[in-house]
Amino acid sequence: MRAIWLSFFQMLAYMRRDRMLFAACLAPVLAGLSFRFGIPLLEAVLTDWFHVSAILSPYYALIDIFFAMLSPAMFCFVSAMVSLEEVDEKTAAYLFVTPLGRNGYLAARLCIPSAVAFLVTVVLLPVFKLTSLSAADIILLAAGGTLQGIISALLILTFSSNKLEGMAVSKLSTLLISGAAIPFFIKSDVQYVLFLLPSFWMGKSICENASLYMLPAFVLLITWICVLLKRYLRKT
Repeated sequence: MRAIWLSFFQMLAYMRRDRMLFAACLAPVLAGLSFRFGIPLLEAVLTDWFHVSAILSPYYALIDIFFAMLSPAMFCFVSAMVSLEEVDEKTAAYLFVTPLGRNGYLAARLCIPSAVAFLVTVVLLPVFKLTSLSAADIILLAAGGTLQGIISALLILTFSSNKLEGMAVSKLSTLLISGAAIPFFIKSDVQYVLFLLPSFWMGKSICENASLYMLPAFVLLITWICVLLKRYLRKT
């Protein structure tokens, strides 16, 4: 366990030297401030300008869902970038044969950052939320967002061989969270075309105020992680 924590702190030291990665870790707070204060202000301006009762407010719940996925996405992105840098420097392979081992390396690069992201989301979401989410909704969204962040990290690690490719894959991986918007905009059964996206079920759960929809979300999240993790381990 000591080796895992040492490896994690080594990653933090690397993050402090890379301003882009350090800024990525601050993004949830900056985004939260923008969402909490900027969007209601924009809503007031738009409704006054167009003389309507609501424009953005029907989608406040969707914004909360995206915010729940933001911290895990950023933290796991940073972790994946550090791992790719270690691959470039040929240090990852050496770490696998140290007492840390491959499992310890994964714990330091994925498990601990994900756990931190979960705690950060549980703390920040109640502060910056735009809707009256219950405590259960906050926990479920934080857990779902954390698993979604792990999927994004595994996509980067599995399909990238360097940091440049990792940046490109990270942009594509953000498309996976777009499924959360579908239940808010498409009410017909056509929406189920994207049923394989875990974020779709997370969005449906909040849109229809039915926590039961989180069950297929978690099943799909775990399935995605298992498939991608198997491919990543084969690659390493």
